[in-house]
Amino acid sequence: MSAWAALRFGPRGAAAATLCIAAASIVGTARGQGPFATDDLTQDLLVLQLFIAANAVTGLLLAAASTERQRAIGQLQLLGTSVRSVHEGVLIAEVRAGGALRTVFANQALCSLLGYRLEELVGQDPCSLYGAQEPEFRQRTRQSLFAGEPVFAEVKLAHKQGDLVWSEVLLSPVRATGEDITHFVATHRDISATKELQARLVAAERVAAVGTLAAGVGHEINNPLAYLVLNLEAAERGLSQGGMSGMRDAMANMRGALEGAERIRLIVRDLQVFSRQGNQDPGLVDLNALVPPAVRIISHALRHRARLVEEFGPVPRVSGSEARLGQVLLNLLVNAMQAIPEGNPSMNEVRVRTSTDASGRARVDVVDSGAGIPAHVLPRIFEAFYTTKSSGEGTGLGLAICQQIVRAHGGELEVRSEPGRGSVFSVLLPPARVQASTPPRPLPRASLPQPSAARRGRVLVVDDEPRLAQSMRLLLEPFHDVVTTTRGSEALALVDAGHRFDVILCDLQMPETDGAAVYQHLCAHAPDQAARVVFISGGAYTPESRAFIDTVPTRVLEKPVRPDLLMTTVAAALTAVDAMGPEPRVDEASPVAAVGGVRH
Repeated sequence: MSAWAALRFGPRGAAAATLCIAAASIVGTARGQGPFATDDLTQDLLVLQLFIAANAVTGLLLAAASTERQRAIGQLQLLGTSVRSVHEGVLIAEVRAGGALRTVFANQALCSLLGYRLEELVGQDPCSLYGAQEPEFRQRTRQSLFAGEPVFAEVKLAHKQGDLVWSEVLLSPVRATGEDITHFVATHRDISATKELQARLVAAERVAAVGTLAAGVGHEINNPLAYLVLNLEAAERGLSQGGMSGMRDAMANMRGALEGAERIRLIVRDLQVFSRQGNQDPGLVDLNALVPPAVRIISHALRHRARLVEEFGPVPRVSGSEARLGQVLLNLLVNAMQAIPEGNPSMNEVRVRTSTDASGRARVDVVDSGAGIPAHVLPRIFEAFYTTKSSGEGTGLGLAICQQIVRAHGGELEVRSEPGRGSVFSVLLPPARVQASTPPRPLPRASLPQPSAARRGRVLVVDDEPRLAQSMRLLLEPFHDVVTTTRGSEALALVDAGHRFDVILCDLQMPETDGAAVYQHLCAHAPDQAARVVFISGGAYTPESRAFIDTVPTRVLEKPVRPDLLMTTVAAALTAVDAMGPEPRVDEASPVAAVGGVRH
């Protein structure tokens, strides 16, 4: 009775039960009743006191234990409810023999974040949720955790549907019993929206940096464009005059026009490098090759402020995104340019220097002789939206984004500055694990193949720009049979009608039926023709087209395509077709123009 009261009602119940039992025992013993009544009163009282004491102590101890247990259960329930109710995902894993991990708990927020049910997560290795992380990150994380240090990082989690979810994770070791780590607690916060916003800010700042130089870039394009037009007009006059002298003058003017067109092509290519959208898969980046296009873009805008000096030293290749690292370099050059006032270029200098530091890292220094950065401003220059420039010169995001990009590549962005003596911004990047044995060399310009160099083939040109399609026809038709069309649907109608081509030169960006739709239709209905497609693209402007270019197995030529490259590409495609063996052909006399194509 005393034990039941203690467990049921706690200390108060134990005290009340003890009091009742003691009163009943005393009254019964005094009347000579009960188990304690004998002929020896002294002995009876002694035994009764021992009984009451034992009963009271037992009841109170049980009551205290019951109260503590209920308090612990209450705290555990509160903790469980709190963990289940928080918006962040929580995962608890136990450490088993050999360092293996096993998930023992996951709250609803984590299940919703990853699309799993609780039963699918419990018992599994939590490392499987983190996808393909860098081996260095895995090793560093494991060493820190088993050393008892918490780890804070941004990781990609694998969703059940196969997507990747960006998460901010805090991993904490737990020593539940003694000194050994028995559990790990991982708290996840979904930052996918934040990452998307950051990507948009990076893209906006990249375009803003190029926009700052728009006037200079326009001038750089107008110069070669001017003598391109003048040379073409002079060539036209020479051809209209006739005679050998007119032909010689026309040929000389055409060479000048080609030089101007090549300069414009290089400027546009540089702009594409620094304004490219979307995340790039990491590759080997040669920083010495990345400096010249950035310098070409900024050179005209900088020439009224300072001299531009380039110093190239031996530098290891780094693993990363060419577009993002190019943005860092361009932003630092714009920052250096804005630190120098106009009007005295002979007294000022901006120097770009590449080298390898003592630890083997690739190093790029952007040195300016501008006004420098005050000491009280220097600690804040990498803060987002902090700027000392006027509203028309900066948003305060450039250096913050540069630091974010460099850190994402495992490097550091350092700055040294002294008011009145300029600044030095240094980009330090770890070398790639695999280095190319020799620097890549530019391919020599191939001469136009002669008609005897390759057999005559059937070429389909698909481009929504009629003049460009006509130009490719005029280039190719002395050596091949060419069919042109300006619509993807017309090209598909030709193939569906049974016509076969050795090479299909297809524009990627077209209205209605674009190059991707043409390729997918050919893969489904004429796979032999899909293998013969060569895409010609002026740039991938949508995420879908960029993803398509990254995955398509066929070759992609960038506009403007040099004539020699186009001819050699067609010749190589014909060689590949001949290696595959002959295929059945339909009647070549059937009317091609019936579905919109132009037969030549």
